[in-house]
Amino acid sequence: MQTRLTGLTFAALGGAGLFPAAAGAQTIDVTLTLPKLTVAEYHKPYVAIWIEGTPAPKTLAIWYDVGKRNNAGTKWLRDVRTWWQRAGRSQTVPADGISGATRAPGVHKLSFTAGRGGLAALPAGNYTIVVEAARETGGREAVRIPFTWNGSRAVTGSAKGSAELGTVSISIHR
Repeated sequence: MQTRLTGLTFAALGGAGLFPAAAGAQTIDVTLTLPKLTVAEYHKPYVAIWIEGTPAPKTLAIWYDVGKRNNAGTKWLRDVRTWWQRAGRSQTVPADGISGATRAPGVHKLSFTAGRGGLAALPAGNYTIVVEAARETGGREAVRIPFTWNGSRAVTGSAKGSAELGTVSISIHR
């Protein structure tokens, strides 16, 4: 006999109770603003979000032109220079749960939970979340938000870009 739980069934049964570790899982929330720029030729930016301070930088998200035939959008990933040098050149794309399409100007909220999508729980220590944006016929900008994680106390931080990125804020909590 095979049993299949749909999302509604899972929720009705109190899904978090089935997986108690998920209830206290470490979560990293990132909110970033892509400003609306008044320029002659606007292209949505490629955006990389990663965390430094781990043995190797860990890519949380990479937004690029995933719709191009034969995965041709990856050709321009090296324009997201800082990410490319630190983590991108060793990344296989598209990466499940990490790769995504470029986004239009506006506020974008992302949430990353330890144990999902290859993100391990962060041990106590000093880290930096980096968000970098690069646009065709446009600029390139990175903002860095350093933080100290003690393993349980919630941490917040923010930084503001000057051109390609607006405000970027983070919240790390259990």
